[in-house]
Order: sequence, then structure tokens, then C-alpha cells
Amino acid sequence: MSAQVDRRRKAERIRTLLETEGETVQENVAHLNQGRYDAMERFDDFEALRTAAREIKAEAIENLPTLIETLRESVESNGGTLYLADDAADANRYISEVAASKNAETLVKSKSMTTEEIEVNAALADVGVEVWETDLGEFVLQVADESPSHLIGPSLHKSREDVAELFNQVFDPEEPFETAEELTTFARDYLGERIREADIGMTGANFVLADSGTITLVTNEGNARKSAVTPDTHIAVTGVEKIVPGVEELHPFVELISKSATGQDISQYVTMLTPPVDSPTIDFERPDEPLGSGDGEREFHLVLIDNGRMAMRDDEQLRETLYCIRCGACANSCGNFQHVGGHAFGGETYTGGIATGWETGIEGPDAASEFNDLCTGCSRCVNACPVKIDIPWINTVVRDRLNRETAPSELSFLVEGLTPDAEGSLSAPKRFFGNFETLAKLGSATAPVSNWLVDLAPVRTLMDRYLGVAPQRELPTFQRDTLTDWFESRRPRLPNADADRTVVLYPDTYTNYVHTERGKAAVRTLEALGAHVELATPIESGRAPLSQGMIATATAQADAVATDLDPYLAAEFDLVVIEPSDLAMFRREYRKLLDEDDYERISEHSYDVMEYVYGLLSNGASTEPLASPDAPVAYHSHCQQRTLGVDSYTEAVLDELGFDVVTSDVECCGMAGSFGYKSEYYELSMDVGEALHDQFTDAGDRTLVASGTSCTEQLTELFARDATHPVELVAPDGRT
Repeated sequence: MSAQVDRRRKAERIRTLLETEGETVQENVAHLNQGRYDAMERFDDFEALRTAAREIKAEAIENLPTLIETLRESVESNGGTLYLADDAADANRYISEVAASKNAETLVKSKSMTTEEIEVNAALADVGVEVWETDLGEFVLQVADESPSHLIGPSLHKSREDVAELFNQVFDPEEPFETAEELTTFARDYLGERIREADIGMTGANFVLADSGTITLVTNEGNARKSAVTPDTHIAVTGVEKIVPGVEELHPFVELISKSATGQDISQYVTMLTPPVDSPTIDFERPDEPLGSGDGEREFHLVLIDNGRMAMRDDEQLRETLYCIRCGACANSCGNFQHVGGHAFGGETYTGGIATGWETGIEGPDAASEFNDLCTGCSRCVNACPVKIDIPWINTVVRDRLNRETAPSELSFLVEGLTPDAEGSLSAPKRFFGNFETLAKLGSATAPVSNWLVDLAPVRTLMDRYLGVAPQRELPTFQRDTLTDWFESRRPRLPNADADRTVVLYPDTYTNYVHTERGKAAVRTLEALGAHVELATPIESGRAPLSQGMIATATAQADAVATDLDPYLAAEFDLVVIEPSDLAMFRREYRKLLDEDDYERISEHSYDVMEYVYGLLSNGASTEPLASPDAPVAYHSHCQQRTLGVDSYTEAVLDELGFDVVTSDVECCGMAGSFGYKSEYYELSMDVGEALHDQFTDAGDRTLVASGTSCTEQLTELFARDATHPVELVAPDGRT
């Protein structure tokens, strides 16, 4: 299959899911997110417990072999059996043998992603055991014969109307189901009968306590408890990473999981069982006899699943995946997931941003290749994750591994020499998007011919076919005179000796070659507020190659930036950055790319340009030289600003200067760097951006303002008029 055909197939699949599931996914995820935001607002200990939970997980994974043996002793001491399964086949063989030993004909099961992972339902069906899902969402999917679309809400993509239509078609009730109450009442009664008839109950386990053998089940329906204690035989299936030392270490997770997952302060049911339980056995065929009249004896099997997890533990880059407590917050916080759901943004079992780590660890990197690019690296999921997993980095690492498995493209000659990446084995689109700096230099040096040339229809057709550039997307307009050219043609207006502060302005690739006016505005603004400004060498920060999983190239560029900035930082210059995604590189991603000293020096001295303006004004600089408002403003902050916590400074400066500002609360514009330029993702990008369009539709003729290049370009595309950077609004001589 050619690359273009593959991109069109992917675009078609995404288009179909946007049309069939997108609206319901958006509605349900928005509900979950609002609950999470409210829960965080009223929970003062959130950050402290996140830190504690991460530390507990890190230590537990480090000591996992010891914890497994402690747990084995506890379970056996309680009268149960622990089986450590190497892989899915091993686990299913053991479970099937247990079922055979009990002459089991039916088994009821509560929701468990680990049992989805090992496909236990199919394995039991092969040996003649009928399996019933008792979680409502899983039951819906079992009836519909579909796969889960979310870690905690498996049928998140289905509306009440969808479920009613399904149940009416399959169960043919005398009166058609319509309401949620009718549907849940039917499911409760139907599944209650299955539970009473079952020979075996199967559950997962959210957490397992090594020192007691206690399993903890966090649910909202109570079906897990019923499945565990109603049949005489209970099988719990869970991954080895779910073990924590004891009940003291359990506390942060019980506090965090429901707040992060559904926004509940605590789930309806937090069940702690130390099986085999002492609950009386029940014989439903003798309903008039008292509890305990059953003839059976309690039996418990804990099946711990490895299935690649111990190898993940030894993999420095994938290890953090094992910290995951399966709350789904990473998926809910992701702009792309909010619109297309887990049937696109997920693998065979797992969904959302963390799915890349799980699918890679269990099945290998190829299992993540179809959806891995849907992570745009915005890092909102890191702030949402209750154990602070660096999910974007896991996605980047897997992308890098997939790149290295890719045979060099036969079309690489098209970009050879223009794309001096360090990886050497990449598809032509990866090399193209990952080397935007080279493209920008060439485009600027040959402007305006370059701008005319790439707008020609035949050229756009070739760019779509061979480089995967969406033909609908307007391309950047390169400037012949770069910011560096302009800066070198003038002398700093404020000599260093007379300045209150000394600043080195980082000329990111877009500011230097495309949006030069915002760079000029930044220089004029900083100088007007008393700063001596010098311009760093225009070197790509590494953001573009990192977004393509080109870690070696990004590292080389980060090293070059660090070397260039070193004399400025040694002389105690402040580093001011215009593009938020580059600020995020300096403050966050460089931790992975540079040595600790270089990272600390750059991170500690870097500022968003409007953050820095706010600081100068707060320290006594006069607003007098800055521009006065000449029009009301509609402002959208960049997602990286929000994750870094610097978005409020722009609003504060505009407010202080008297601007009439309407601010969007839309989390993502949908553009996300090169993502919105790609042929296969253009429609998803525009669909995500539609929320921003809707929010500013009533903003009338307000000046459109955005802090990031991606947001600026998306606003321009959505409204068919220009958008500008906030520093251009406040620059002394206005927007020129």
C-alpha cells in the first residue's frame, strides 16, 4: 500500500468516526472533564497526593519481584492460589483449567481491561464456558459485539438512544426501551439472573495489597462485588503492576482515582476483599433456606499477568507506563481524543495517550503505529495524570523507535540534503516536517518566488502525494527579510549600561522567517520597558523534529541552542521566548535532551515574552510607552502556555493596558504544530478547531489574538482573516 493510499485510508476512517461517534464522545468526555475540574477545585491535597502516589508507584515497580513473592505468601496463607502468568496464552490456559476443574458452564465478569488484553472471553468460549459481562458499559459492547472505546467508559461512544435501539433490536421487549432508567433496570435484572446462575465470578483488581493479599475494586455499579462473592469460585485477573505494599500506600490512590476518572470525590463502591471471603455461600435453587446453606466451598485464584510488563520495567523509557492506574484522565484531557474517541486513538485494548506505552509494551511498537501520531505533545495529559506520567515523552520515544524500523523511502531523494536529520532512516513526510528550519531558510532566501511556487496547484498535488501536506491548508508565507536581518540593520536603542535588565530574545524559526513582525514588536516592547535586547542565533529549538519522534536530531539542535545561549546566560541575561512551544522545550523537554546543568540554566532563566512584560510592569516599568487599545480583542492562549501556567500573564498585561478582551476557554485549537498540515489529519484538526470558531463567532469584529503560531494559523483559517500575537498589540508603535 502506497503512503498516500494509507494516509487516505486513515483520513477516511477518522472522518467516519467523527461522523458516527464524535458527537457522543465529545458530550460524554466534556461531562467527565467538568466533573474532574470541579473535583480538583475542591480538593486541596491534589498535588501533594499526586507526588505521593508517584513515589509509591516508583518504589513498588522497583521492588516488584519482592512484592510478588510477599503477595504469593499472603494469598496462600489466606487459602487462595496465586498464579503468575507469563503471557495471555499462559493466563488463559490456567483460567480454562480452573473452569474445567469446577465443571463450569457460565462465568460472570466485572469490567477489567487486563482481561480484555488477554482476550479471556474468547478463550473461555473455546472451552465451552459462557461469559457474561456485568458492567453496564461492557454488557452493551458485548451485545453490540464491539470493542471498548475508553479505559473507564467502554461504551463512551454510544448515546442513550444508541443503546435503546440496540437493546430493542436484540431483546425485543413488549414495550420498547426509551429512558435510561428503563435500560438500566432491564440490564440489572437480566445480569442479576446471570450472576445467580454463574459457576465462577471473575473480577479485575484496581490495587492489590502485598502484605495481606487484599484486592481493592473501585466501581460505581456494585457488580464487581456481586461477581466476586456470589459464585463459590472467584478468579481475579490483574497486571503485576497493580501491587502496592500495604493499606497505608493505598490511600493516595483511592483518593485520586475517582476524582481523576469521573470527578467523584469517591466512587460508589470501594470494595476491599481478602479472598477466599468468609461470606456465606448461597444456593439459589433453595431460596427459602438461610444464607450459608449452599454446599460449596469458597475458592480463590489470583492470576497475575506479566505479558511484557517485566520487560517494560527494565525499559527505562517505557517503565513509567506501569505507574498508570487506568483512570482515563489522559484521554479525556486530549483534544484529539475528545473529538474522535478511542476507536481511532487507541490500539487493540488500550485507548488515549497512555495506550502507546501499553500497546508497545504488550504487543510491540507496531501495535501503536496506527494511532501514535494523534498525540501532539501538548502535555495537558501530564497535568491531568494522577501519577504525573510523562505520556508525551513515551509517545515520542515510541515514535522514534517506529521511525528506526522504517525502511528509507524511495522518495527520500526529494528532500535529500534539505533535511539533514540525524536519524537517516525516515519516511519523506517525517523528514519534511521534522526539518522545518531548513525549509524555512530556503523559503525565506528565495521569497517571494518560493511563496508563489508552493501555491501552484500542481505543486500542492505533489506535496500531498509525496510529503503528506494537506492541499486544503494554507501554507506559511516566508519573509525575504528575516528578523535577524532587521535586527542587525539597527542598533539597540537602549545601551546595555543604561538598561534595567538585559535580555537575549530567542528568534524561533517561525518568528525569524515567517512572523517577523511579532519579533520586531517584542524587541520594541522590551526596549521601551527598559531592557537591553540582543538576539540569539536563529537555531531550531528541536521542537519540530521532536514532534516527529526524531530524538537524535532534536538533541543535536538542543545542544546547538545551549551552546549559543551559554555566553548570554553566563552574563546573567534573561532568555525571552515568543513561541510557547519553544518555551516548553526550554522549561520541560530539554530535561530529556541536555545534561542537567545546561537544562537547569536554560529552564530557570527562560520566560514567555508576555510573562516577562508582566514582570517588568510589576517591577515599576511604566505603561506609558506601550500602545493603547484601538479595538476590542478575542484572545486564545496556547496549550503549552496553559500547561506551563503562564497564560494568565498575557491577560493580566492586556487588562492593565485597558484592552477589552474576550478570552476563549477552548483547550485546543486543533492545529498543534505540523499536525494540522498533514493530509490524514486535516479534517480532525478542523473539527477540533470548530469549538474555537463557535466560541468567537459572536466576537464580531474583535481583533483575533493568539500566542502560538499554530493557534494564529488556525484562527486565520477558521475566520478567513488575520490573527496577531499579543506583543504586537502592546508594542510602542502598534501593530506594524
